[in-house]
Amino acid sequence: MTSDSARSEPLTHVLERLGGISPRLESLYKDLHAHPELSFAETRTAGIVAAELKQLGFAVTEGVGRTGVVGVLSQGEGPTVLLRADMDGLPVEERTGLAYASSATGVGPDGKEGPVMHACGHDMHVTCLLGALDLLAGARDSWSGTVVAVFQPAEELGTGAQAMVDDGLFDLVGVPDVVLGQHVAPVPAGVIGCRPGPAMAGGDTLHVRMFGRGGHGSRPEMTVDPVVMAASTVMRLQTVVSREIAGSETAVVTVGAIHAGTKDNIIPDEAELKLNVRSFTPEVRKTVLDAISRIVRAEAVASGADREPEIELVASFPVLVNDADAVDRTMGAMRAHFGEAAVIDPGVVTGSEDVGYLAAASGAALCYWFFGGADPAVFAEAARNGTLGRDVPANHSPLFAPVVGPTVGAGVRAMTAAALAWLGAGANG
Repeated sequence: MTSDSARSEPLTHVLERLGGISPRLESLYKDLHAHPELSFAETRTAGIVAAELKQLGFAVTEGVGRTGVVGVLSQGEGPTVLLRADMDGLPVEERTGLAYASSATGVGPDGKEGPVMHACGHDMHVTCLLGALDLLAGARDSWSGTVVAVFQPAEELGTGAQAMVDDGLFDLVGVPDVVLGQHVAPVPAGVIGCRPGPAMAGGDTLHVRMFGRGGHGSRPEMTVDPVVMAASTVMRLQTVVSREIAGSETAVVTVGAIHAGTKDNIIPDEAELKLNVRSFTPEVRKTVLDAISRIVRAEAVASGADREPEIELVASFPVLVNDADAVDRTMGAMRAHFGEAAVIDPGVVTGSEDVGYLAAASGAALCYWFFGGADPAVFAEAARNGTLGRDVPANHSPLFAPVVGPTVGAGVRAMTAAALAWLGAGANG
């Protein structure tokens, strides 16, 4: 087994250039943050990524899975290590007040134009992976094998990874030995979080249409009110987790959007609900989805609806399962670099990720971790005051903003350390 000290020597050499490239990486991050793009519309981001990869000497293929970019750099015999970053933004209006805040807009899947923000940190993921690739390309004597860089579209839809697989990703790059990826999180910069086994929840998105009978607001007795029907449904859905899921299990049911009507004195014909479900086991998932279907249909009957509601499963994320041996190997490298106390087990995370498709489709081991993006002093103060939820905005918040300098540096170091934990030793190793 390779000792931590032996493993850290090539990493030390590879990281020598980090200080020199950090200002450019931070500028790149701010540019990406100011110009977010929605899922499968990441054309500007993809163009920047492709240009960067070509300059570093990678063989580049664009348009994989519509807007995905793949770069390959080989350095003799050795393992094939796939490093992944996602690129898409979210339909969120930014309220950070930063000088580089987004004012971008985009057209969503519903055909409507609205504000776009990198509210989940994918701009940070792209920046950190490009930084790690720059360091690896500039120190090829320190490793051997093949680095496969995957810049993935549409993670927020849960379909981007599968789109790249369906478009022949592994015919293009071969079968990797491991899939490595990371996600910025609202914990102090410099902290790494990873756990083996089921680590992130599976996710399901459902769209529900409930049909009433419209009419004048002054004569509700002549109508079947879908607004009341939908409101009753939302409230009843809150009992699914509290009354149908055991306390030892985990599930989340969220109604993230409800749309009905156009005017105060018109009872509309229908209402639409958009639901999100998180679970960790097939049994809990089935229980939740069955309960949602039962409640939606029962509320329609109770309201006297003339028409059955429509329930559409729009998208699904798999449960993210980290390979135990891959976690042990990768986090060993993290501990050697960041220190034992900096690497934690964050517990199961009810957020979802589609990176698992890349591992499942290739048969490769998966290690996916979190790295901190919060100012350590601000985080510590909020923790003391019990105000973390207010003072340290989390992913998908319009106020989410990783502190740039330490986060970029830590993310680059983490991805580089992880890659070198798997790549073979080079002339300098």
